[in-house]
Amino acid sequence: MSKHVNKVILLGNVGKDPEIKAMQSGDLVANFSLATMDRVKDQSGNWNDRTEWHNLVSFKRLAEVTCDYVSKGSKIYIEGKLTTRSWEDKETGKTMYRTQIIVLDLSLLGSRSDQKGNGNGRPQREESRTNESHSFAHAGGGQQDDYGDLGIDSSDIPF
Repeated sequence: MSKHVNKVILLGNVGKDPEIKAMQSGDLVANFSLATMDRVKDQSGNWNDRTEWHNLVSFKRLAEVTCDYVSKGSKIYIEGKLTTRSWEDKETGKTMYRTQIIVLDLSLLGSRSDQKGNGNGRPQREESRTNESHSFAHAGGGQQDDYGDLGIDSSDIPF
């Protein structure tokens, strides 16, 4: 028997507020992007930051929680699986592909002072404000992050 692994682990910042939609079944789906950074040395020996963007999707209860607590700039840790879907473009007839990460677990990172709201007018739930870091198996919460202790200012952030 052969084994297979399809696991993605990411830590980064949300690029825009999640978009939530209802599927025909009535279940919710949330789509959002996550930016991760990588430092690479160029030919002259200078370090440059390279941003990689990831397309994320969460379903059902996790989609609802994503919409309620995650917003642009939120620092999150996710675990999920990589999927690629395809469809026929209506105008050209070409087959189009999109690779995305199905979020299976979400943890919100940051301090309690960062949890005043998520940017979409909805306050955070009080019970999620007890720790400096919050982990939700198939649930979540969100906040903005202060990068002062890392020597990063707002001009370093890609959004």
